[in-house]
Amino acid sequence: IDSEKPLDLLRESYHRPQQASTLNRMLYMDWKTTLHDNDLVKVNKMCEMAGVTVRYPLLTQEIVGLSCQIPSVDKLQAKELRKFYKQAMVGFLPEEILHKSKHGLGLPFGVWLKDYQPLKDLAYDSINSLKKRPYFKTEFLDHAIKMHQSIHAGYYGELIWILMMLELWFQGKER
Repeated sequence: IDSEKPLDLLRESYHRPQQASTLNRMLYMDWKTTLHDNDLVKVNKMCEMAGVTVRYPLLTQEIVGLSCQIPSVDKLQAKELRKFYKQAMVGFLPEEILHKSKHGLGLPFGVWLKDYQPLKDLAYDSINSLKKRPYFKTEFLDHAIKMHQSIHAGYYGELIWILMMLELWFQGKER
């Protein structure tokens, strides 16, 4: 396993926009790695399973192209993203929509893991099996479980999910 490959891919993604500001490079990297490869896939699959058609009007080529032309200083005002967009939408969207806090697209796996014992058993058994492999330090895996249980179920739950999926993938390959 080439442990440097993930970082190389992130660096490549960061440097792909040739004439971009730091903020636009970061937004591009986030778009390619988080939104494109993760969030949209989850939303599309879940909506498809529920028979719901989903559209992304702010991700059309025209809108994304327009957003790339907006100066970084206008995109990030007083450490607030999307301020220009919210100002432009005054009168079109209700105030409660314009001023609500951001909601992520992630699944609440960490909360489910804490509240649903069969899922917790599967996850922790998977991590215990992962400890026998040469890829992670036992202390790191123990720390992830401890932090999930005591500090931040949502944040560490996602890490537990990834580790569980990795171990289940390993087990599937061994069959």
